[in-house]
Amino acid sequence: MTPPVRSLLHPSQWPRWIGSSLGTRIVVLFLGLLLLVQAASFLAIRASIDRNARASITDELQVGERVLTRVLDQNAQKLAEGASLLAADYGFRAAVGSNDADTIASVLANHGERIGATVTALLDTGFHLRAAAQPGLQELLPVTQRLAARALASKRASEIVVLGQRPFQLVMVPMRAPVVVGWVLMGFPIDQRLVDDMHALSSLQVSLQVRADAASTWSTAVSTLPLATREQLEKQAALSLAQVNGDNLAAGSAALTLRLLDNEYSGRTVMLAEHDGAAVSALLLRSVDDAVAPYRQLQLGLAALTLVGVLVFGIGSVLTARHVTTPLRRLATAAERLGAGDYSTPLRGLTRSDELGDVARAFERMRENIGEQQDEILKLAYWDPLTALPNRLQFRNAVRDAIVAAGKAGRTVSVIMLDLDRFKHVNDVLGYRFGDLLLRGVAERLTQQAVRGGDLVARLGGDEFAVLLAGLDPATDLALTGTVARRIQQAFDAALTLEDQTVDISASLGLANWPLHAGDADVLLSRAEVAMYIAKRRHDGPMVYDPALDAASSQTLSLLSELRHAVDHDELRLYLQPKLALGNARVVGAEALVRWQHPRRGLVPPMEFIPFAEQTGFIRVLTLWIFEQTAQMWKRLHDGGQTLTISVNLSTRDLLDPELPQKFDALLVRHSVPAEAFCLEITESAIMDDPQRAQATLDKLSALGFRLSIDDFGTGYSSLAYLKRLPVDELKIDKSFVLNMEKDLDDARIVRSTIDLAHGLGLTVVAEGVENAQVWELLRELACDEAQGFHMGRPMPAAEFARWSTGWSTRQAMTVTLGKGPDVAITLH
Repeated sequence: MTPPVRSLLHPSQWPRWIGSSLGTRIVVLFLGLLLLVQAASFLAIRASIDRNARASITDELQVGERVLTRVLDQNAQKLAEGASLLAADYGFRAAVGSNDADTIASVLANHGERIGATVTALLDTGFHLRAAAQPGLQELLPVTQRLAARALASKRASEIVVLGQRPFQLVMVPMRAPVVVGWVLMGFPIDQRLVDDMHALSSLQVSLQVRADAASTWSTAVSTLPLATREQLEKQAALSLAQVNGDNLAAGSAALTLRLLDNEYSGRTVMLAEHDGAAVSALLLRSVDDAVAPYRQLQLGLAALTLVGVLVFGIGSVLTARHVTTPLRRLATAAERLGAGDYSTPLRGLTRSDELGDVARAFERMRENIGEQQDEILKLAYWDPLTALPNRLQFRNAVRDAIVAAGKAGRTVSVIMLDLDRFKHVNDVLGYRFGDLLLRGVAERLTQQAVRGGDLVARLGGDEFAVLLAGLDPATDLALTGTVARRIQQAFDAALTLEDQTVDISASLGLANWPLHAGDADVLLSRAEVAMYIAKRRHDGPMVYDPALDAASSQTLSLLSELRHAVDHDELRLYLQPKLALGNARVVGAEALVRWQHPRRGLVPPMEFIPFAEQTGFIRVLTLWIFEQTAQMWKRLHDGGQTLTISVNLSTRDLLDPELPQKFDALLVRHSVPAEAFCLEITESAIMDDPQRAQATLDKLSALGFRLSIDDFGTGYSSLAYLKRLPVDELKIDKSFVLNMEKDLDDARIVRSTIDLAHGLGLTVVAEGVENAQVWELLRELACDEAQGFHMGRPMPAAEFARWSTGWSTRQAMTVTLGKGPDVAITLH
């Protein structure tokens, strides 16, 4: 099926080489349109030429027909005049009157020869042949009979007849003396001369066709056509002429078309005579090719003009295509450069004032904007926008490059990683904007006061910074790294003053060295970070990486899953440490603690998993486990006749859990334990991490009936305003002030002030860390309410605590004198 024209015009339907480029399509389009217009014009002109030529031929044939008729009429008139002269000749009439046959024949011959007649005869009044100049004219008798009727009517008559397959023109005139005494018949053949004259006059090809009778075929008597054409005419046209002439006897003429020797002819057949089947027809022909030939030059000129136009249009379209595609190629090249990451090469052709110039200028603006954005992206990718220091990615690349360079030069590389202490507290108290100012101040102090000129300082994120020391001497690298670390610490000795706010700031530092501690940049950074976190936990100055630190760190990788396993498989153990009233030495409560009986590691100390649980958030699960185990223990003690208050520690993550009160309340209901049976201990730092959320949680817990206690009071940074607003019932003095208060007057004063402050606020005071009788007695004298420590009892499993508490109660009746040395201590234990 042939596709529609619309689909063919679509570029997808074009040959592949045409659609390969815009320039080619423009050239093909321009030339195609030109050729299409020229072809349409050529066809229209050719059709018009053909139409006009055929119309002109028709006119020529019609004129030729009239000319032929006029010529035949003129010949008949000439012949009639010659016959009239002969009929009026006195000598001829005298010879006719004397019936001198020889004279009559001689006069007919001489006169006929004089006027060119080939037929001369004398007829009597009855139209019978009387004398003739030529023999064999008996066949004219039928013709003479036809002419007689017209001759009698018009005094003369003429007719074209066929004699011996030749056309003749006859004329008959009367001979008078003074009456009609006979008729002079004269005739001449219509021969080659006549058709040649016709051809000379009209440029028409003339052929006379004759037919002897109805049974005969048409044949050519004379013709101006070449012999070969005449022969083909007789073969091809006999049937057509017979049909045409047969159909148009009444009309007298008819048009026809013939093709002779590959030439087309327009023709017109004229019936000259037809009697009793015998007929004479004149065939006028005009070659269409010859008629159109003069116009062929016009067509050739148009074709030449078309070729010139194609050439001119081709050159013009190529120039136009280049004018269009050259800037487009530039745009494509520029786009490829942009794709390859080259944003610095400007685009040419910006001065053009056309649409392509607008596109080029828009593209150039896009290039500039993308370049600026790329520069900004690269800056954000490699630089810290807050401090203008290199970020973690750039620092990591710098460490990698420094290691490569050091390896070639036989040098070493060290990294110092530091993390600010209490930065979150500064953010919470003074706001994030001040925190940003503090980070900028730290960056400035590090770069200007702490490190050497060639060292690289970077901010890795948050409050974490790093220093790169490259190209170090292997003999002194660790010593030099330690020196720089101490200079960093010293730089933080002086407080920072920002917007009239003075802030004391410190940092935990971790040190690692290549190739001593790591084989590549990533491991070096990781081990410096491990050392930094150990330093942050120990608060013991800069920490140099040690493989033992990494072993402890690797243990924590599986710690979370092991903790989950411990909760699910009863590996955790509840321990209780008693709390005694200083006034009567009665057991009034206990602090709930957790221990982990690991199947492979044995008894895991709390410091090895409690901080990790706090970091990962698993402390919430541990808190709920301790609370539920404590509720069950309290229930057993209560059923055994002991009513105590058991303290449970809450972490920062516990206080930030808005659903904690509901969880505790559900456990209380499940085990039928009142909220008053618990005292929830919280540290000052836990409150200060998010005071608003912490207070909201404490308010809900207090509303449920829980007692609340501030643990490790005196070691945090809270203000009395917070202490006033919190719904607490108890203060627990940190053991660092209690342990040596009998020897340290300052510690004793702090304890006294804290007791007085708490009592002034209506709070119960608990002192932890009581390890001898002197401290017990001193606390009792200071009116401290309760005490907790190894002097009375160490943390013990819950079952053992039940037995210990029962035994202690049975001995309460004894008089306890705490100042009597070992006996009293043994009794208390």
